[in-house]
Amino acid sequence: MRTPRSAAVLVLVAGLLASQARAAETLKIGFITTLSGPQGVIGKHMKDSVELALDHLGRKVGGLETEVTYGDDQAKPDVGKQVADEMLKKHRVNFVAGVIWSNVLLAVAPTVTGSGTFMIDTNAGAHEFAGKQCHELFFATSWQNDQTPEAMGKYMQDQGITDVYVLAPNYAAGKDMVTGFKRFFKNKIVDEVYTKFGQQDYQAEISQIRAANPKAVFVFYPGGMGIQFVKQYVQAGLREQYPLYSVYTVDEVTLPALGDAALGSWETRYWSPDLKNEANAKYVGDFRKKFGYTPSYYGAQSYDGILLIDSAVRAVKGDLSNKKGMIAAMSRADFRSTRGKFTYNTNHFPIQNFYLLKAVKGGGGEVEMQIQKTVFENHKDAYYQECPMK
Repeated sequence: MRTPRSAAVLVLVAGLLASQARAAETLKIGFITTLSGPQGVIGKHMKDSVELALDHLGRKVGGLETEVTYGDDQAKPDVGKQVADEMLKKHRVNFVAGVIWSNVLLAVAPTVTGSGTFMIDTNAGAHEFAGKQCHELFFATSWQNDQTPEAMGKYMQDQGITDVYVLAPNYAAGKDMVTGFKRFFKNKIVDEVYTKFGQQDYQAEISQIRAANPKAVFVFYPGGMGIQFVKQYVQAGLREQYPLYSVYTVDEVTLPALGDAALGSWETRYWSPDLKNEANAKYVGDFRKKFGYTPSYYGAQSYDGILLIDSAVRAVKGDLSNKKGMIAAMSRADFRSTRGKFTYNTNHFPIQNFYLLKAVKGGGGEVEMQIQKTVFENHKDAYYQECPMK
């Protein structure tokens, strides 16, 4: 007959064995981004920021030995899905993170969450996942696509700007960006033009802008597309005629190539290197020391993504089978984000501030983005009420 004391010993031993098993467990993260082609510069910012986050965590996320597998989606949805499938089936990852492009996320996220795996979105903000396709295993550490152009639309509306010419690439995020802009900008739009994704020559569009003679131009052209559009816009002499307002176009990814061509450009976004909080100062300072260049919001979001995972795994003491516990922990956004304090909405997208920035000459003589004012405080996306999670 087993005595109470022997039963207690067995329980203690079982607990110790379970604890040791978790301690020996390896956390596996698959990180998908674009690492090749003209848009590969964005992927570098994201990958470097993941590596810095790992450094700050002693290379152990949630206290567990950690393996990160990087995958190149080549900015193509079908390739992104193949990469995700390989991460899930071959590498058996516990989390998939990353993804720049909304059309790629639309292919990747359902594959990931459908397998019962966490999807930590560190850039793309397709509206579908904020609304009807929200999922308990999906968390964003960036924003919903519409939010940033909503901030620019509000600013331009408040300034009384009218007769605006609008351009964006013809893909999921491009449509979301223009939708968000028009949600708050109610003055006259001269024309709304969608160009080929990845396009590098904008001479035809620039001729059309000149012929339309607007009062201002609003664009969304991330990465290499932004570099080419802004350079050609300035070379054509349009900067002095039609002020350029943009989102995800003039930033720390494109500024090194744009230089003085960026001067005077206006942007809205949730983050900037000069955002004043302790976590951001450490991230930006250590990033510059380690990699020798200034990080971008793509990087800040990816850094935050790793810290979010760390907070979840620590909360369940390394028990990766406790998904409910990790969901509850991530919902609290209880980590030191580069944006400062923020909260999660019911759809697992951030409720956060958005700022107006301007490209100016910094103290060192280089062009940089500087925060001018706060446009939105604690801004919620437009789709959360469509999300069945409450």
